[in-house]
Amino acid sequence: MSDTLRITEIFHSLQGETRTAGLPTVFVRLTGCPLRCQYCDSAYAFSGGTLFTLDSIMEQVASMRPRYVCVTGGEPLAQPNAIPLLKRLCDAGYEVSLETSGALDIGATDTRVSRVVDLKTPGSRESHRNLYDNIRLLTPNDQVKFVICSRQDYDWAVSKVIEYNLFERAGEVLFSPSHHDVKASDLADWIVADNLPVRFQLQLHKLLWNDEPGR
Repeated sequence: MSDTLRITEIFHSLQGETRTAGLPTVFVRLTGCPLRCQYCDSAYAFSGGTLFTLDSIMEQVASMRPRYVCVTGGEPLAQPNAIPLLKRLCDAGYEVSLETSGALDIGATDTRVSRVVDLKTPGSRESHRNLYDNIRLLTPNDQVKFVICSRQDYDWAVSKVIEYNLFERAGEVLFSPSHHDVKASDLADWIVADNLPVRFQLQLHKLLWNDEPGR
């Protein structure tokens, strides 16, 4: 069907990260991803899922009465109908964010969407997939995220922030510790020592619910 998306889950929870962390949010998790980051916490969304029409997705989202909606994955932009879904969510008056790997073109997404674009660090084992052309498309409504796996990743991320002037291009630059690879306190100490104006973040859903699907 031409107006369908393959969906792993639609659920209501607290946003665990980004600039709306802690706010009640409806998540629409799309199925499938072309990347295999070594720290991925949503590998269950790589396959399977159920086909939903855009109308049925909108109905389910509306039934939860959200203010905030996050379209995530997997990699949402791997499915072309993610683009019209994002527009429809914006048209319905929700504050919408998109979590994307940064490996696919964000140019067709509605600029009302806050695009949370990963720049994959070497420790992810997928840094060769970064589509740097996306950086010129960023607006102050967008966010750039680095998941840090080591001190080497941190230094690499700082160099990219400076090289691409991300403080000017995006509204937020986010640094997250990879849950099993680097101590959160170490990353916090590095940021403070460098007086780096990035937003340190922990994934609240891991702390609250141990990464259970649908939470």
